[in-house]
Formats: sequence, C-alpha cells, structure tokens
Amino acid sequence: MRVGIVCPYDWSAPGGVKQHIRDLAYALQDQGHEVSVLTPCEDESDLEPFVVSAGRPIPVPYNGSVARLSFGPVSAARVRRWVRDGEFDVVHVHEPASPSLSVLACWVCDGPLVATWHSSSERSRAMTAFYYLLQTAMEKISGRIAVSEKARQTLVENVGGDAVLIPNGVTCKQFEVGEPFEGYPRPGKTILFLGRIDEPRKGLHVLLEAMPTIVGEFGDIRLLIAGPGDIDGVRASLAPEIADHVEFLGLISEDDKVRAFKSADVYIAPNTGGESFGIVLLESMAAGTPVLASDIEAFAKVLEYGEAGALFANENSNELAATLSTLLTDEARCEALRVGGFRRSREFDWASVARDVVRVYEAVLQPGVKVEADFSGQVFGRFG
Repeated sequence: MRVGIVCPYDWSAPGGVKQHIRDLAYALQDQGHEVSVLTPCEDESDLEPFVVSAGRPIPVPYNGSVARLSFGPVSAARVRRWVRDGEFDVVHVHEPASPSLSVLACWVCDGPLVATWHSSSERSRAMTAFYYLLQTAMEKISGRIAVSEKARQTLVENVGGDAVLIPNGVTCKQFEVGEPFEGYPRPGKTILFLGRIDEPRKGLHVLLEAMPTIVGEFGDIRLLIAGPGDIDGVRASLAPEIADHVEFLGLISEDDKVRAFKSADVYIAPNTGGESFGIVLLESMAAGTPVLASDIEAFAKVLEYGEAGALFANENSNELAATLSTLLTDEARCEALRVGGFRRSREFDWASVARDVVRVYEAVLQPGVKVEADFSGQVFGRFG
C-alpha cells in the first residue's frame, strides 16, 4: 500500500504529533508499506528519506501553545504536487482542524482520506469562526481516528461525527537498550524533566516551586532539564541554593533522550493540561524509569490511575515534593512502578498500533481508486 501522511507541524521541532507520525511511518515501512510524509520544515539538512518538505513554517498560536505551521496558496500548490506525484492509495492527515497543511490536504484530495485527532481542547473562537469552512474539509474524510477519549470528545464537540480510538504508540525497542550519560548513575538521586521549558502547560514552574523542599530533604539531588526554550531566563530565576542542583541539557536528540531516561531515578511530568495522551510517559516506562506525573486525566489513564506510575494533584508543588520523597526512599514502590510501567508500555508498542491503523486504511480503500488532487484552484475561493 502507498500511504501519504501529512504532518501539520514543523518537522525540525520536537513535539508529540511529529513523533507519532515519524514512528508510524517507520512501523508502516517495517510492515511492507511505502510511505511519504509531507511536512513544514525549518531545517531541511537532515530529513529522513521518506520526508518531503512543504517549505518553512510560521509560528501561530494554537491550543495553548505556539505551533509552527504552513498555510496559504503556496502551501496548497505544494500539497497538490505531492498528491499528484505520490499516487497514494490513501492519504492520512493529522490534526485536520488546525490551520495547516492538513486542512489544505483535506480540501485538495479526492479519494480515500483518513484523519487523526490528537488535541484535547475547548472549542476556540477561531474554530467557531471557521466552522463551516472546516466542515467542507471534514466532509471529505472517510476514516476518523482519535488517539484518546479526550481527543475524541474534542472531535465530537467541535466538528461532529465520531472516530475509532487508536492510542499513540511507542517504539519500545528504541528505549530498552541504552547507556546513561557519563558520570551516571551518580551517588545522589537524579530526577528528569523533559519538555519545552518556557511553555506554561508543560509545568516546569510547578516542579521548580517544589525544588526547595526536595533539596532540603535530598541535599545531593540533581534535576536534569531537557528541552528547548529560554534556558538563560529560567536559570537566572533560580535561587542560588537551587541552581546548584539543576543541569540544563537543552534540546536533545532521540539517542540522548534514551540516555536521559537511563540516567534518572524518576521522570517527572508536571504538565498542567492540554494533553490528550502522554507519549513521553510511555517512553520513560519503556526505558524502565519510574514516572511521577500530574493527575490530569490523560496521564492518569496512561498510568492506570497509579498502578503503572505515581500521580500527584495537578499544580500542587507540595504534593509533588511529598510523593517524590516517598518514591526516592521506598525502593519496593519504585521497583513496582518500574515493572508496572514496563508492562504497560508494551500495550502501546508501534508494531501493534500500526496494524490497527492499517485496518482503518483498508476500511476506506476503494478498489482501483487512487487519491487524486483537485486542480480546480478553488481551495481559497472557499473564503469568498
């Protein structure tokens, strides 16, 4: 099967949707399918062979964050050319309600079309304003997937219709084998935060608020912070007695992400909301690193409400510190979470998840029908 996948977000930047699409592409290829991914890309110097750049993205506020997207007549022309050259059996777009390549692909494509919803959000003013325009794109979708119940609810409430639930996946074998950073494990305890450091909903501020208590109890503890953002600004905001216990890794590679998990005694996910799943939790669990996460619904489900990972009350830094203290002093509890998390991560291995996605593709395929591009040039006439 020839599969075309549309990624709405900048391929050069880290993110859950991009990671999902990348891993899905590899899993589909492992199962014998041909895959091409169309995506915006700021840096085209090191793209995977199956990735096609649609040009440089622009930053757009979206779903409580700033997404780097491509949209407009030039992008629409690139989508048409990609579809024409691809001769795809099915096109799979992600986040089709975002102002991006994905909604353009829905407007441009004629033929078997599948869409996946990732986001969990309230109905926005922009979505309300463009509801009827979005409907013209949504009507062309013949197979709908949601990665979580929250994402499915967003689809139902904002767009209408329903979707089959297929969760995010994790390439477990990628996280099983790896060495910690040089100098790790160290004599003291090590905790890890991974995410965009100046994006409030990632919750780094909650963890930093807990650090004085944590340092007071564990004088030799070290916090590794991995992710892009204003490192100098965050570092300058730290009290000296806390700064000595914090190490900033910056934006790290996939290989170094594995090393970071292997270096930590506990991975902490203090996200405050806006998450529909929690793929990074599964990555930590697959690496054998116990997880401590805020009890937002998406995370609680992944962690089986405390069976596969520990939870603390969302945005409660005092409870974060107290729960972490228990984990770092109770080896039996940590081992139980390590075993439970490792087991749980196997339920989401991409080898299995990709087969479920292929079943959706097969359900929408029409004998002898390829995906074709609409060359009427009227995509942006819809705004008239």
